[in-house]
Amino acid sequence: MFSNPIKAALVAFSLLFSGLALANGGEIAPQAGNEAEVLWQAIQQGAEGRTTSVNEFHPQLINAYDERMLDWRNDWLSYGLFAALFGMIAVFVLFIAVNGISKLEKGFSGKMVYRWSKADVAIHWLGAIPCLLLILTGLVLLSGKFIIEPLLGQGAFSAMAAVAKPVHDYMAIPFMLGWLLMSVKWAKNQIPAKYDIDWFMVVGGYINFGPFKGKHPHAGFANAGEKLWFWAFVIFGAVVSVTGMILLFPNLFEPSRTLSLIALLAHAGAAIIICAFSIVHIFMATVMSEGGMECMVSGYCDENWAIQHHDLWYDEIKANGTLKYQQK
Repeated sequence: MFSNPIKAALVAFSLLFSGLALANGGEIAPQAGNEAEVLWQAIQQGAEGRTTSVNEFHPQLINAYDERMLDWRNDWLSYGLFAALFGMIAVFVLFIAVNGISKLEKGFSGKMVYRWSKADVAIHWLGAIPCLLLILTGLVLLSGKFIIEPLLGQGAFSAMAAVAKPVHDYMAIPFMLGWLLMSVKWAKNQIPAKYDIDWFMVVGGYINFGPFKGKHPHAGFANAGEKLWFWAFVIFGAVVSVTGMILLFPNLFEPSRTLSLIALLAHAGAAIIICAFSIVHIFMATVMSEGGMECMVSGYCDENWAIQHHDLWYDEIKANGTLKYQQK
C-alpha cells in the first residue's frame, strides 16, 4: 500500500498513537495525507505514551534538546578526537626530526636513584593501559562513522565497532580506579611553584638550538609540564569518569535523554583533551627524555637524569638523607 517504508512506519505509528490518545480521552483526528504532521505536532506539544517503566522520563516520546548539539558531536567532536591523536603524533614526529631529543649532557652515571614505589608504578599502569585502550576504542566509536567507514568500508567499520564497544565499556572501570588513586596519592607533589614559570619560559630545556640550547630549569619532584599534565588529567578525568558512569549505567542513574546527550558531549570533549595531553606525556617520557622511561619500569632513575631534570628534588633527598640507590 505504501511504497515508502518510512512513510508507512510513520503512518502506523500515527494510528497507534491516535488510538492511545483516544483511549485517554484525547482527540486526534488525522486528515488524509498529514498523519505524520499531526503525530509530531502532538508529541511536540507534550503528549506522552504509555510504559510500564517507572522512570519519569520514559513516557517522553522525543528528545527536547537543542538540535545543534548533534551537529557539535558529528561535525566537531568526532573529528576533534582524530585530530588530537594523530595531529599531536605528527607534531612530535616533526619536532623530533627538527630538534632531536633531550640527551643527558653527562651521559648515564650507572647509579640508579629511587623515585617511585612499586605501588606507584602499578597505579600508573593501572590507569595508563586502560587510558590508551579507551582512546583507541573511543576513536572508533566517536569518529568511525565519519572517518573510518568512508575509508575502509562499512564491513570493516562494523567489525571494529563490535570489538571497540565492549572493550571501551570494560576498560572504563580500571581507568577510573587508576585515575582516583593517582589523583589522591600524587597530588602532594604536583603543587605549582614560582620556579615552574621559568620552566615554561625555556620550554623545559628540551630545545636544542638558539638561546634555549643547554638550558636546564629548576624542577622539584615534578616539573611544570608534568604538573600541567597531572591537573589536566585530574580535572578532565573527573569529567570523563562522571559522564562515563551516566552513560555506562543508565538504569542506575536514570538520566533524561537530554542529560544523556549532554553527558555524551562532555565525555567526548574531555576525552579529546586527555588524548592530546596523553600523547605529549608519552612522547616526553619515552622519546624526548633520554632515560625517562626507566622511571615507570623499575621505579628508579639514573642519577644524572635526576640532576639534569629534577635538580631541586635531588638536592632535597640528598640533604635530608632519603637518597637511596638501587642495589645491584
